[in-house]
Amino acid sequence: MFKFIPAIDRYILRLVLVPMIGVFVLAASLFTLDKMLRLFDFVATEGGPVGVVFKMLASLVPEYASLAIPLGLLLGILLAFRKLATSSELDVLRAVGLGYGRLLRMPYIITALMVGLNVALVFYVQPMSRYYYEQLEYELRSGALGASIKVGEFTTLADRTALRIEESRNEGRQLIGIFARVANSKGQVLSISAREGNFLATSDNPDTIILRLTDGTIVQDMGTQGGRNSTPRVLSFTRHDLPIDLPAMEKFRQRGDAEREYILPELLRIGWSPEGTETQRDASQASFNFRMVEVVMMLLLPLLAIALAIPPKRSTSALGVFLSIVMVVAYHKVNEYGQDFATLGRADPVLALWGPFAIFAALIMWMYYRVAYVPGGQAIGALESGSAKIAKKIRKLFRRKRRRFEPVIDDDGDLQPEAAQ
Repeated sequence: MFKFIPAIDRYILRLVLVPMIGVFVLAASLFTLDKMLRLFDFVATEGGPVGVVFKMLASLVPEYASLAIPLGLLLGILLAFRKLATSSELDVLRAVGLGYGRLLRMPYIITALMVGLNVALVFYVQPMSRYYYEQLEYELRSGALGASIKVGEFTTLADRTALRIEESRNEGRQLIGIFARVANSKGQVLSISAREGNFLATSDNPDTIILRLTDGTIVQDMGTQGGRNSTPRVLSFTRHDLPIDLPAMEKFRQRGDAEREYILPELLRIGWSPEGTETQRDASQASFNFRMVEVVMMLLLPLLAIALAIPPKRSTSALGVFLSIVMVVAYHKVNEYGQDFATLGRADPVLALWGPFAIFAALIMWMYYRVAYVPGGQAIGALESGSAKIAKKIRKLFRRKRRRFEPVIDDDGDLQPEAAQ
């Protein structure tokens, strides 16, 4: 199928894709699992259905993917070239005249595809999914998603109805031990207790539901009549239908309350339009520049991967792998801080976001130049030698402690109590 692609490119493609997909799946899974625990706790506290957790997680996938894609791309290329370097294949390829520019052809094709995918995510899919997440959270808090009545607690409905349920069975279909207190504007109060009951929907009015009660008692307090208290009436019933008015649900706000919910055309229109306020323009320009620098930086990730992938000769140090993760995460956090600073109007968005980009890009270009064009050059040679010295001292320390506490056995095979010095 891919016979038209040169063999060396197919080989590099295979080396890059496997770790890239693995890192992407791992990073997205870690982000999702961390959020899943908090969402389960939040939904349980609000008394909502469990299924909403997975809807909220699905709406966060584009946001997590926009972070996992650059990380997966960087580590995929880095681990591929590290394998070539540690197995001496890279030396053979360079000896036959294949420079880094030629070897990076396939990684840059993959990078171009990932850049296109990330542009679609951060400028179109992510704003929509973020708005959907906020909508689900609002509906969960307001009870529009069918939040259940909490067992063992009094729940107020429509301000005049208080309801308490001792036990819930069959996923809320069967309610056991029901107490209800219903008041009206005239001061009349119904206190109802029932052995069991269940909720029924009405076809006439969607804002009203029927609580069908079975085997219970009604105590009707008529309040004060003629200046004196009336005697409560007590009724027993086998089945009683109690209509309950649901509280009115306010509609969720329109999309665009926050600049992160704007898609690309909206960011351009609001950020550079004289009609909006200065606060809106600052926030939109900050969001636009933040998304742009995050996408453009992906074009430099293959160069950074090359610079950090090649360890010193006769070394299998993985310092470059660790340092690559630190650099990408730190750069992302700097961009987030720059976006917040520019959103408040305290700095120009271009300077706050493209300034760190220029510094980071210059650092990457210098690191790549050291590896690609300086004979024997190492981008992080000082860090490699320093970490090697520290590791050597730590190994010596542990060996010394192990020898110190080795048991001493005499010629007769008896264990001596003192440790060997």
